[in-house]
Amino acid sequence: MGRGVPELVLELNGSTWTLDPSRSYTLGRDPQGDLTIDDARVSWRHATISWNGRSWSIEDHGSTNGTYVQGRRIQQVEIGPGSVLHLGNATDGPRVSLSPAGVAGGQAVGAQQAPQQQQPQGAGAGWQGHQAPAQHQAPAQHQAWQQPQPQAGHQQAAHQQAGHQQAPQQQFPHQQPAHQNVPHQQNPGQQGGPGQGGAAGAPPVYGDRSPTTFHQLALGRVMRIGRALENELVVSDLQVSRNHAEFHATPDGRFEIRDLGSHNGTYVNGQPLHKSGSALIGPNDIVGVGHSTFRLVGDRLEEFVDTGEVSFSARHLTVTVDGGKQILKDVSFGVPEKSLIAVIGPSGSGKSTLLKALTGYRPANQGDVLYDNRNLYKQFAELRQRIGLVPQDDILHKELTVAKALKYAAKLRFPSDTTEAERQSRITEVLAELKLDIHKDKKITSLSGGQRKRVSVALELLTKPSLIFLDEPTSGLDPGMDRDVMQLLRGLADDGRTVLVVTHSVAELAICDKLLVMAPGGSVAYFGPPEEALNFFGYTSWADVFSAFENYRDYDWAGRWRGSQHYQMYAADIDAVAAQPVNMPPPQQMRPPKPQTWGTQLWTLVRRYVSVIASDKAFLGLMVALPAVIGVLSAVIPAEFGLAAPTPPNKFNQKSGMILLILAVGICLAGSASSVRELIKERVIYERERATGLSRSAYLASKVIVLGVITAFQGVILCAICFAVRDLPAEGLFMPPAVELCLSIVALGFTSMMFGLMISALVKTSEMTMPLLVMFAIVQLVFTGVLFQVYGTPGLEQLTWLMPSRWGVAAAGTTLDLAHLMPPWDPKNPTDLDPLWEATATQWGINIFVLLVIALICAVAVSRLLRRHEPEVMRK
Repeated sequence: MGRGVPELVLELNGSTWTLDPSRSYTLGRDPQGDLTIDDARVSWRHATISWNGRSWSIEDHGSTNGTYVQGRRIQQVEIGPGSVLHLGNATDGPRVSLSPAGVAGGQAVGAQQAPQQQQPQGAGAGWQGHQAPAQHQAPAQHQAWQQPQPQAGHQQAAHQQAGHQQAPQQQFPHQQPAHQNVPHQQNPGQQGGPGQGGAAGAPPVYGDRSPTTFHQLALGRVMRIGRALENELVVSDLQVSRNHAEFHATPDGRFEIRDLGSHNGTYVNGQPLHKSGSALIGPNDIVGVGHSTFRLVGDRLEEFVDTGEVSFSARHLTVTVDGGKQILKDVSFGVPEKSLIAVIGPSGSGKSTLLKALTGYRPANQGDVLYDNRNLYKQFAELRQRIGLVPQDDILHKELTVAKALKYAAKLRFPSDTTEAERQSRITEVLAELKLDIHKDKKITSLSGGQRKRVSVALELLTKPSLIFLDEPTSGLDPGMDRDVMQLLRGLADDGRTVLVVTHSVAELAICDKLLVMAPGGSVAYFGPPEEALNFFGYTSWADVFSAFENYRDYDWAGRWRGSQHYQMYAADIDAVAAQPVNMPPPQQMRPPKPQTWGTQLWTLVRRYVSVIASDKAFLGLMVALPAVIGVLSAVIPAEFGLAAPTPPNKFNQKSGMILLILAVGICLAGSASSVRELIKERVIYERERATGLSRSAYLASKVIVLGVITAFQGVILCAICFAVRDLPAEGLFMPPAVELCLSIVALGFTSMMFGLMISALVKTSEMTMPLLVMFAIVQLVFTGVLFQVYGTPGLEQLTWLMPSRWGVAAAGTTLDLAHLMPPWDPKNPTDLDPLWEATATQWGINIFVLLVIALICAVAVSRLLRRHEPEVMRK
């Protein structure tokens, strides 16, 4: 120990170490770290203790659950003798205490760590020989893909051992391809997958893990649960409300759980309690609060914290579409915790359908999805909070900066009682974990493809999901970015999450723990270690495998898989343990609750939408230029509104109707153009946010409010330019004529904007919006009632009642007395006037009212159309 350096002894789990200032010490679950802490709440590489030349300090490496000093989460802080740290939880996480030398007998860390480091090396060798126990698979796999040379050598040796493989490549389905070079069979109980069971007589909770902590319940006592420190049971989870729920021990010896109006809900056996509702619980019941679950054992409450280390399995998933065609056929597989699973297969093999079935977006017609032995379909309302989904298209508003995008996502996903500081703290953690902190002030449009994918992952990590699904995350990326994204996913799995990625890229499959190969028709062709897959199929490249799928589409790939030794090793015990029995709830209970009130969501959505529009300068310029240009065009027509002194008598102003026609068609075009792309371009974002509890009506209302204000502004610009060069009538019907005319034009523009939203919700691609927009504008032009007589013609007149322009022109026509301003359609009967142009305040009100009714009908239609893009369990 150098002179002036205070000797420091670290105590952890009953063992002590004397720290050497010449080196740093890594704390975490990594067996190859300096101080290994086997606790689910501790990250793989959690923190580092080092001497900085002036003092000892600890630095947190962006851990999932944090490092705490005196109950306060820290990033980096100086420490010394007498310091006490907690890892993963401020109160009962693993305790690290520091004392001066001589107070506690210590030993050199290096001496104690030597034998510990031998275990991962053996695990790595075992993994490469395919004999490693499951509990060592994750770190060993990580070691292997960091050093690809031995793995490549092993694959080459495997292919050399099967020297007759080239022949089956030519006549593949007709002969059994070489797959004799298989690993020794592992003990299925060591797989860590769905075979784990819970305690005897109780439903399985996180397999066979021990509880994270215990809480004693006393008769007559109330134990309150929540995020606030004044609760008896503090849960440091932003998914939990400040005062979330409470346990009651009744005098007769029974126990009750009562919800305190929480935002994300309290669950009993996966089923939500009603707001402020209560339920009696017994020893076989599981109570869910955020990422924590509780089980009653005697008078003691066992708490299990879901830190991400969960097993996951699919059992006999079958999806049937209309007509009885099966697009997913009896798909079964199971994966242990901290795994990275890749799903590959040719087009038409059911990969997207499988992803929807695994996430609960579109539950399978038959079969179950198990989240640590809990049925996802039956407990979707609770478990959906622990699942993250990154679609193929970015779930981002690309006009925003990274920090702003995460800020609004956090506002929508966390309870409304979450403080700004709490949300910002979580955002900072996620940015640091994904190495996005240096890009936080950049617009998402300026990022590379790989960086944008990281931001999409960051959005999902905000709520600390245990399962993360990704659909084609490397699509469109170059090989370098492909590797970066896959290594990012490897790191997420190593840090205590289960990651499943659907991909077409086969370049980086070696870093995955398991590979699922789907065959044409939606069946499993292979499931197991990726390094054994090509040998199983009897080919040397994936291009050959996919060609075989295409050339032999009728071959029984699933039957061949089930008859193989790989099936016996990796999938045969999928049904070994039954899932926790839960009655299927009604659909309304399966829909996830809304994290905030309707008004809070609306305010957040409006602010976000305004930020997106304000960031798009080109869109703002176009929205101003379009009405301005149309206003100038209407101003160049040489005519005046109103009846000038007729010379000679009975001379009508024939061009007033033409001016009004241009105003009407112009505002129809401007209003619909501003909204026709708004829903289709955000469809993927809406689908994901709806699954996390977004209110459909709040989302639609935010669009209507913001676009309505923009349309009103456009109408004012249009009218101001047109009216500035014209003499208007001296009086209106009940207001100044300029105000009446402007209100008529704005109402028409608002209804046209609603038509644009309906088009946007109806189309499947954004390319379809422009032809429909042009068609809408032309139809409005024809049926204004100005170009030819539409009233009095059966069928035609009723058709025009559906056209916003008919009622908008009629409303403006009442103010201008257009019926007498334009020449009659029938000169022999000048008293036969258009009834919608009658110059009365009542008729003006009727015309405006009908316009608003059409807008309301469009809003209802948009809401119904949005349902098509929601998880099936959320459709009302």
